[in-house]
Amino acid sequence: MSTTADSRTALRICPLCEATCGLTLTIEGTRVTSARGDRDDVFSQGFICPKGASFGAADGDPDRLRTPLVRKDGELREATWEEAFDAVAAGLRPVVERYGPHAVGAVLGNPNVHTMAGALYPTVLLAGLGTRSLFTASTLDQMPKHVSSGLLYGDANAIPVPDLDRTDHLLLIGANPLESNGSLCTAPDFPGKLKALKARGGTLTVIDPRRTRTAKLADRHVAIRPGTDALLLAAMAYVLFEEQLTDLGELAELVQGADELREAVKDFTPEAAAEACDVDADTIRALARELAAAPTAAVYGRIGSCTVPHGTLASWLVDILNILTGNLDRPGGALFPQAATDRTPRPAGPGHGFALGRWHSRVSRHPEAKGELPMAALAEEIDTATAEGEPIRALVVIAANPVLSAPDGDRLDKALGSLDFMVSVDPYLNETSRHAHVVLPPPPPSQSPHHDFAFNTLAVRNQVRYTRAAVPLEPGRMAETEILARLVLAATGMHGADPSAVDDLVISQTLGKAVKEPHSPAHGRAPGELAAQLTGETGPERRLDMMLRLGPYGDGFGVRPEGLTLEKLLDQPHGIDLGPLQSRLPQPLKTRSGLVELLPQPLADDLPRLRDALRRRPEGLVLVGRRHLRSNNSWMHNIPALTGGTNRCTLHIHPDDADRLGVTDGAPVRVKGAGGEVVAPAEITDAVRRGVVSLPHGWGHDRPGTRTTHAAVDPGVNVNQLLDGSLLDPLSGTAVLNGVPIDIAPTGTTL
Repeated sequence: MSTTADSRTALRICPLCEATCGLTLTIEGTRVTSARGDRDDVFSQGFICPKGASFGAADGDPDRLRTPLVRKDGELREATWEEAFDAVAAGLRPVVERYGPHAVGAVLGNPNVHTMAGALYPTVLLAGLGTRSLFTASTLDQMPKHVSSGLLYGDANAIPVPDLDRTDHLLLIGANPLESNGSLCTAPDFPGKLKALKARGGTLTVIDPRRTRTAKLADRHVAIRPGTDALLLAAMAYVLFEEQLTDLGELAELVQGADELREAVKDFTPEAAAEACDVDADTIRALARELAAAPTAAVYGRIGSCTVPHGTLASWLVDILNILTGNLDRPGGALFPQAATDRTPRPAGPGHGFALGRWHSRVSRHPEAKGELPMAALAEEIDTATAEGEPIRALVVIAANPVLSAPDGDRLDKALGSLDFMVSVDPYLNETSRHAHVVLPPPPPSQSPHHDFAFNTLAVRNQVRYTRAAVPLEPGRMAETEILARLVLAATGMHGADPSAVDDLVISQTLGKAVKEPHSPAHGRAPGELAAQLTGETGPERRLDMMLRLGPYGDGFGVRPEGLTLEKLLDQPHGIDLGPLQSRLPQPLKTRSGLVELLPQPLADDLPRLRDALRRRPEGLVLVGRRHLRSNNSWMHNIPALTGGTNRCTLHIHPDDADRLGVTDGAPVRVKGAGGEVVAPAEITDAVRRGVVSLPHGWGHDRPGTRTTHAAVDPGVNVNQLLDGSLLDPLSGTAVLNGVPIDIAPTGTTL
């Protein structure tokens, strides 16, 4: 940090997307006036995108709430923090006591993984409530990858990432990292890494129905029919077996089920898949051969291949291709990161495995996945009575806007208005939080510390960084960590206790378990003595220190003096590089066999549904989403610097389709789906293939009662209103958001 008479600088890790770039902020008084990339950051090395450059504008948005709101006489009014938490306790506890814990639902949005508070406290809240009514953004995005990883490796969070810096061949399916900056693959300067791949003679293949910015960079772009990703990947696996191109290498002793897998994919020939995918058989064979022939290779799939009818099978087949070519868990392939705050690595061996469907949703009987129910089922769990238990009568919403992000927002909008009680932790009064009885606004990111607990488990290089708040809390503000700690207390019958009690409880429980684990460096020691060694100015910092000490690089509370502690991390403000990803198998495996299980029964049971898809060739138009570099879901449309230009809510349509339907560029077009219809301006472009139209996600800022001034000026339309929520990937409960049949027509024309 440096200081002049008029300004000072401070370091901050950007929380606006998954790339987690280091920033250098310029601060005048308490206002962030500019942000640039931190050239000395050990991970991002100065890279910055438009979102990071707009950190100050996002941080200082005048529409950010600054005091709590409490509903009185039907209106949300400013209140003190004491009044707000009194209202939370009075609203939640009677619901739990009268109807039971499952009558209280919890909704966690994507921003939770971008904050320390969101990483540290929701699990404590859920455990304290004892509710099974959990809904998160994962079932609108990434749950298929968690489920496939859980079934393959026994751990839903053991997700291998492509070794971007060392691979010779990268195949991307349903991913556009030049716009998204990467997802489930934390990689600052993803564009630069792709260009470096090509510069060293490597090959980039992109499979996407749109000619995205990423696709334009590719050596080969395959414009697949949306929703058929799993068919294409299964056909590639077939080719690897048929042409004897499989080579497990060092994985051979660590996998089981190869023969069963060969039998399972025998119907997915390139010729059978070609018509359904609209990719010729020769191209499918070439994709498989090129993958097998590369010295090292990695297949990486993301949201385009997750939010489709066979999302879990597609996610599984991504890893299957990496395994069959010997590229899982080797440099240049796909490897398992090792975060500094991971639990103490246990010895390799059989584990408890991963189970699906331990309970089901009340109305449609959707199975849980990773402890969650489908977000698409939230509305019916509130507004539908059954004999299977109480509907959700109260809701805790933390950093989530499901009215825009979930299917059929109109129905959910009405359902939220019927709740007995709702509390929302959100900096904005948005389309969802406007229904709350209490709104608890966290401070802007400059006033919060930052460590990436989740994203470091997905990073393409092992490293650890921590930045304290760049700006002191303003008077009247409350730290987000304290807000969530007090929320835990109010929701669990401990209202009024010191919020530090939550952190003390977690520390006590964690150390109490650690001293009983034979593989832990804390084994056999006194928990109290270990707790006394923890440093940090706050409870969250003490918890971070504990996790670092117990983690794979930690000092083990003095057992390894050279190891990590919070104090050592604070001494390195630009972070500590922990080296490139390393081969880690079999240690991460937690399957009952202790091996990579190539064909778990739930996946085998779902393959007949995929075989049926071989015979389908949908007629008419289908819808896909799209991302923009200056946007992240519905978060940032209130920031003028991040809207306008190409970041607009328009309907992309191919010229041939536009001509056939009488659609002209810029004219309003009606789009109708199973859940409703919207009107959006047409943007005619050959960047989208014939038969496919595209609308971006996160728009629709036109509902009354919100306070997002700039977003309301050009609200766009809610693409998810075209969906009725009935289309789900059955294994993961993930909403089908891509490859959805729709009809379009110029306004004034009957659909």
